[in-house]
Amino acid sequence: MLSQFLNSLFVGCVTTALCGVVSTAHADEKAQINPETLTVIGYHEVTNQANDAIIPLYAVTTENFENQVKWLQQDGFHFISTDDLIKANAGTYKLPTKPVLLTVDDGYESFYSNIYPFVKENKIPVVLAVVGSWVDTPSNEDVHFGDAEVKRNKILTWAQIKEMSDSGYVEIASHSYNLHRGVLGNPQGNSEPAATTRIYDAKTQTYEGDKAYYQRIFNDLKKNNEVFKAHGIASPRVMVWPYGRYNMETVNIAKQLGMPVTITLDDGPANYKKSLSSLNRILIEHNMTTNDLEHEIENREQNLGDNYRPQKIMHVDLDYIYDKDEKQEEKNLGLLLDRIQKMNVNTVYLQAFSDTDANGSADMVYFPNRYIPMRQDLFNRVAWQIARRTQVRRVYAWMPLFAWELPKSNPVSKDLVITEQPKNSDHLNMGYIRLSPFSPQAKKVIEGIYQDLGKSAAFNGILFHDDTTLSDYEDASPEALKAYKAAGLSTDLNAVRNDDKSLQKWTAFKTNAIDDFAMKVASDVRQYQPALLTARNMYAQVVLHPYAENWYSQSLEQSLNRYDFTAIMAMPYMEQAKDKNQFYQDIVNRLKQFPNGIHKSVVELQAVDWRQDNKPIPSEELADTIKSLYQQGVMHVGYYPDDPIKGHPDPAILRQAFDLQPNKVQP
Repeated sequence: MLSQFLNSLFVGCVTTALCGVVSTAHADEKAQINPETLTVIGYHEVTNQANDAIIPLYAVTTENFENQVKWLQQDGFHFISTDDLIKANAGTYKLPTKPVLLTVDDGYESFYSNIYPFVKENKIPVVLAVVGSWVDTPSNEDVHFGDAEVKRNKILTWAQIKEMSDSGYVEIASHSYNLHRGVLGNPQGNSEPAATTRIYDAKTQTYEGDKAYYQRIFNDLKKNNEVFKAHGIASPRVMVWPYGRYNMETVNIAKQLGMPVTITLDDGPANYKKSLSSLNRILIEHNMTTNDLEHEIENREQNLGDNYRPQKIMHVDLDYIYDKDEKQEEKNLGLLLDRIQKMNVNTVYLQAFSDTDANGSADMVYFPNRYIPMRQDLFNRVAWQIARRTQVRRVYAWMPLFAWELPKSNPVSKDLVITEQPKNSDHLNMGYIRLSPFSPQAKKVIEGIYQDLGKSAAFNGILFHDDTTLSDYEDASPEALKAYKAAGLSTDLNAVRNDDKSLQKWTAFKTNAIDDFAMKVASDVRQYQPALLTARNMYAQVVLHPYAENWYSQSLEQSLNRYDFTAIMAMPYMEQAKDKNQFYQDIVNRLKQFPNGIHKSVVELQAVDWRQDNKPIPSEELADTIKSLYQQGVMHVGYYPDDPIKGHPDPAILRQAFDLQPNKVQP
């Protein structure tokens, strides 16, 4: 159904009202809003005929629309025009206090009937985003609205659009010519947003290449501009992305075509002084009250994003879902989706790689790419289904940073981390294949793998695997030694280990090298997933014993500052902790020593005991641990692995624990 398709595209609960988020700012006193912060508000359909609404979730009554606009004015907000915004960004104009940019999407006829008279009478500027192909539809045909059909009289005419544009109150923006629809995104047949999806050709079993993708988007936006001009309407200066989906390539294309302002559905404040290329906005739903709107504005003003909204995390191995038998694979996927719904988690860490020979390094992936064999194009399929069919807000791609076992035909496969054999056999030894973080060639390949991931699917974050580490006997590769020498460090690593001051410098250098590269990779992916969040696995010993930073080249303090989340592997059976409760308590106490320790840390539990032949940890024990962690003040909790085939852990038991933590923002 159309509404189901459209609703699925607003992945991540783009408004807090939809996610059940309510600011606590009103509990005592009203939060203060920065008078210079721009608020961008988005409407769709304003109609008094709810039963006939095109998208009921985003249909607002005329009364509610007018009440919300009047409330904003009474509360000291001032509506601004696109001219005001562009001049303010250029520094040639100062916006009024509490500025608001009002936008309306899609170009429904109800805009002309129910919005235009009101904004004209009250002299309120508004941005109207129009889909050219919909308006071009002949009067005797239905409009191809996404994957459905809508009666032509539901959409504006060019004559109406020109009249409103000529009034001076309505800025006509581009909503694309024909990108407000789904295209084939994978072999399994998922229909995904046309503006950001590389089209899959079922006949040739190939994916749209970079040049073809660029040309398709460029041609579409250019055609919309030309259609505007052909009907006497100014070429648009504003691009509003269909379904809120965009990437930096589409942003650059819009700029080339004269649209410096582009509008998204991302969370957070709209920073017009920094850039006009991705202005976040609040999407108004049918039942939002003025109180809801006020809460939403305040939350964005305070930028209370994911760090302040408890994450309940299921960490999923795609290897459990993959099967050569398509019917069995679909059954496995169905089991997973059912478990996600029953568990009521809001975040999923989803495996995007595979270690088929179980040696600890990825030798295949679940997405098309240039460098490593694809087991199946499965990550896109599962991530999309999770986003469309469950309550999950965020899907993270779980990926190695260095642990790649490239095909031997690739010369970079030899650029490996080298471990000097420790004399003490009990000493930490990672023991699996990793590409050296000091090899320029290896880093180029890894960046390429991540870039291809970014192109291939829609997701919200990256979880860097536990291979984001180097022990105190690593890396002794030629490229690493060269890097140490260039940094003024000794290349006699044995001598370094025997001198604490030298060891600290060496550890800091390696830690920075790892984190710098993780940030570079994330930056690459943000070209395709602009709102990408970052998380990284961290060993519990680094949290419990600061000196352990030297053993792992991981720093808790630095991780909290550089990544959005640090997922601590709080796994007492793996660590052979004598007292599990004390183990958890020590981790929590350590996190509380940092100002952002609770808000930016995930406590990730183990659901099986790998030291006891993968013996399942009782669901009751996991639930009790989650309850205890919440009582100690922990905000974000997850577990690994989830086994949808064996049904472990029990979702009914874990949900009772997860539900103790509300989903609302917690300042």
